[in-house]
Amino acid sequence: MIDKQKWLNKIKENRNESMPILTFPGIQALGITVNDLVNSATLQAQVMAHIAKTYPMSAALSMMDLSVEAEEFGAKIRFFPMEVPTVIGAVINSPMDAMTLMVPQLGNKRTKTYVEGVRLAKTLIKDKPVFAGVIGPFSLAGRLMDMTEIMVNSIMDPDMVHVTLEKATAFIQRYILAFKTAGADGIILAEPAAGLLSPEICEKFSSYYIRKIKAAVSDSDFLFIYHNCGNVVPLKDTILSIDADVYHFGDHIDLEDMLKIFPKDKLIMGNISPAMLLKKQDPEQIKIQVRALLERLSPYDNFIISSGCDIPPATPLENLDAYFEAIDEFYSNNRK
Repeated sequence: MIDKQKWLNKIKENRNESMPILTFPGIQALGITVNDLVNSATLQAQVMAHIAKTYPMSAALSMMDLSVEAEEFGAKIRFFPMEVPTVIGAVINSPMDAMTLMVPQLGNKRTKTYVEGVRLAKTLIKDKPVFAGVIGPFSLAGRLMDMTEIMVNSIMDPDMVHVTLEKATAFIQRYILAFKTAGADGIILAEPAAGLLSPEICEKFSSYYIRKIKAAVSDSDFLFIYHNCGNVVPLKDTILSIDADVYHFGDHIDLEDMLKIFPKDKLIMGNISPAMLLKKQDPEQIKIQVRALLERLSPYDNFIISSGCDIPPATPLENLDAYFEAIDEFYSNNRK
């Protein structure tokens, strides 16, 4: 396990060590498919170890696969050779469905694969922390209920939503504690669906439950990272109340808006676009955009550059090289 505060201090002092949400592109080096990866603990550990060795990452990350938890609740999953799995349809269609929904035991589906992947990764990666990925409670409930329906039910039938959220929260806690037992040094909790909410609704249906999760799993050696790639600027007060160790935001916002209003002791990471820039642009354009963000935001001592969200599997490896090279060049020139 890591000393959480020591790692946070190290990141602030060595800001050239980025932590993009980078795992899936590792399939290219191993010559495997996404479908292979999401169904094999051994391949997951190998991909994480390869990325940790290849790139100057401040931590090794497990997959951001937001279908895993819903699958354990009985959701149907569509798998693809080269894309991240997605949830099909809804499990909860009525208040009775929410009431009778059982909190599943861990490991009936792929959660056992992901926990074992982190355990194996810890045997291969010795020089940096390993962080697991989990979904947030509102985002999980939205996959179980359908996102359109949960948005409507948040107003029309809030009790139904709360029943679902209590069960989602209980399962997420169980899942995180399993990662912790497997040796994970922390988690990245992804709650993108909360970016669609008003501050009041976000507090009731997301932040409240995330605080419960954090209270159940956090300690001085376990890092809690909150990720939301939605429009978080209006939500800053309720999100800040989670008291995460690190906040990771996406490219839907101007990250400076959050840096201006967040306390200086809270690390904020982001927000190079993974889909529009890292996957689609050429290396030189990536270097230009990375340098521009660093020049604008590096005066904020609590800013660490990162991808805004999960980097797609088919992202060209030369684009990843350009991303890391631009960061190294910027901080090397500044030191000179």
